[in-house]
Amino acid sequence: MAAILFVLHALLTLVIVAFLLRVLMPLVRADFRNPLGQAVLRFTDPLVRPLRRVMPPAGKVDVASVAALLMVQLAGTALLRLVAGGGFAAGPIVVIAFKELLRTVLQFFTVAILVQAVLSWVAPGTYNPATQLLGRLCEPLLRPFRRLLPPIGGLDFSPIFVLIGLQALLILLR
Repeated sequence: MAAILFVLHALLTLVIVAFLLRVLMPLVRADFRNPLGQAVLRFTDPLVRPLRRVMPPAGKVDVASVAALLMVQLAGTALLRLVAGGGFAAGPIVVIAFKELLRTVLQFFTVAILVQAVLSWVAPGTYNPATQLLGRLCEPLLRPFRRLLPPIGGLDFSPIFVLIGLQALLILLR
């Protein structure tokens, strides 16, 4: 049973990350024309498009994408609870789903910053759609630390401090 729950949780996390990207990409003005952006659009459109008819964007925020993300998170949390044999009460499901979404967002940014840092060492200056997207997604978190701590000897230490902060927030969510 633990293996089934693990696989189900992993698959649901991938789905949630796709919807999270759908929310974040317009906020950071990422290019939806690259292959990764196109994949996110194709995967999330069946749920977001019908919602967009009744929920227009509010400024830079795509309200339909946010609603879809929340719906998927709630449904995924409920499904995991049912498969695990837990009870189904609306109040606790909402709280658990919200905590899980926060945890997923923090883990997503942790992985994104780690991958971006490694790619900057391995292939600096090369064009890759994923590298460009990671740069756009991580820059809002890294920028405040870069202002406080400029590169030392050509090395950017801001990712280390952001990762420490993200891990501290994950610990607080436990």
